[in-house]
Amino acid sequence: MSKVCAVLGVGPGNGEAFVRRFSEEGFQVAMLARSESYLLDLEAAIPGANAFLCDLMQPERITSVLAAIESKLGPISVLLYNAGGGTFKTVEQASLEDFEANWRINVQGLVAATKAALPQLRQHKTASIVVTSASAATRGRANTAPFASAKAAQRSLAQSLARQLGPEKIHVANVLIDGVVDLPRTREMLPDKPDDFFVQPSAVAEAVWSLCQQNPSAWTHELDIRPFGESW
Repeated sequence: MSKVCAVLGVGPGNGEAFVRRFSEEGFQVAMLARSESYLLDLEAAIPGANAFLCDLMQPERITSVLAAIESKLGPISVLLYNAGGGTFKTVEQASLEDFEANWRINVQGLVAATKAALPQLRQHKTASIVVTSASAATRGRANTAPFASAKAAQRSLAQSLARQLGPEKIHVANVLIDGVVDLPRTREMLPDKPDDFFVQPSAVAEAVWSLCQQNPSAWTHELDIRPFGESW
């Protein structure tokens, strides 16, 4: 079977870096995001990249797109769930809709993607599900109430999936990123920060690639990533 990876949540950061890294290894990479023009630009620029328009807040859309990926490229062996936007407010500032939206993108989307992908993943001797998470999953700061609660739920879900699917040799890993990812918008927000303050997406992609190559006798479930100078 062809080597196929699906990246859910592709943007100019970790998502794009995942696409490039797996493409370098000869994978056909399915890219899922809402921005059609951005995906088509990447498809034209990266060998083996395939654009699939998808709103990850819509579980039925995730299901249909995963089916389309299998039809076009073959069954995926790697699922990278990189969607995980957040609302940064206190519990008083945040609306119930804020909490629901954070839960939907971080938890509901992962559930829908896993359900849709499992029949494909099970066609391989080994397979991987990697979730891009954040340090908020382990500590709820005052102004991260919607985001941290959703990320904590996503972390518990990843643990549950790992325990269920590990005996089937489906490796589920949760990657906690503790730091500011190097993006045009974060550079603009923090113009005085040096280069080594930022988390480099290419380095995150390398770590995720390594997770997907681990021997089943020594799997990592949770990996925290931070710049060497980050206070934690």
